[in-house]
Amino acid sequence: MKLLEGKTALITGASRGIGKTIAIRLAAEGANIAITNIVQEDDFCAVAKECEELGVKARCYVSNAANFEESQKLAEEVLEEFGSIDILVNNAGITRDTLLMRMTEEQWDQVLEVNLKSVFNLTKAVLRPMMKQRSGSIINMSSVVGVSGNAGQSNYSASKAGIIGFTKSVAKELGSRSIRCNAIAPGFILTDMTDSLPEDVKKEWAEKIPLKRGGTPDDVAAATLFLASDMSGYITGQVINVCGGMLT
Repeated sequence: MKLLEGKTALITGASRGIGKTIAIRLAAEGANIAITNIVQEDDFCAVAKECEELGVKARCYVSNAANFEESQKLAEEVLEEFGSIDILVNNAGITRDTLLMRMTEEQWDQVLEVNLKSVFNLTKAVLRPMMKQRSGSIINMSSVVGVSGNAGQSNYSASKAGIIGFTKSVAKELGSRSIRCNAIAPGFILTDMTDSLPEDVKKEWAEKIPLKRGGTPDDVAAATLFLASDMSGYITGQVINVCGGMLT
């Protein structure tokens, strides 16, 4: 039997990169998949089709995770279509990097709304269904910079640190209902966003990491699968650093 047979996973920001890889990894383990993106794109629909080819039910939803009302409506639609929401992966996120002295209020607000408020929105949306079924796994995508901070990313670091505090609080509130809430803090992950970096810059980053390489979306997806499955049934309120030892 597959690890997630018969369960439904809702994954935000899953059109590419880490979110896409998570969706496919969970589908491969038997989970039905509901994915979101802020706009309709060919790549986005292709992710759902790729999941369906693995023998599960998959649907794509255009929804703005930073919008409270849209998030509540999304959860209702997923419940109607799938019957349950067993796993929530809050993966939607953006960056607006610049030094604080140059950062605009808009750049601060955008990052906090998409990265942090979205986690509140979707967690709030799935709360009652998970409490009613007395089970669920909520997985929030933080970052190593939410733990250590990073120059030029005060908005991003603040949003990701906020996710960690939120995760720990939710875990304490919902543990008695058998709902688990954990966070993943990826480090230097090789995605489409990092492909544009010069090779010497990527090599320099890798040399600073004990495992001497950048991570891959598969590395993050593996940790997500662990937290989504019953293998982590006694783990809640924790932050797993998927960083190759960067924070060691």
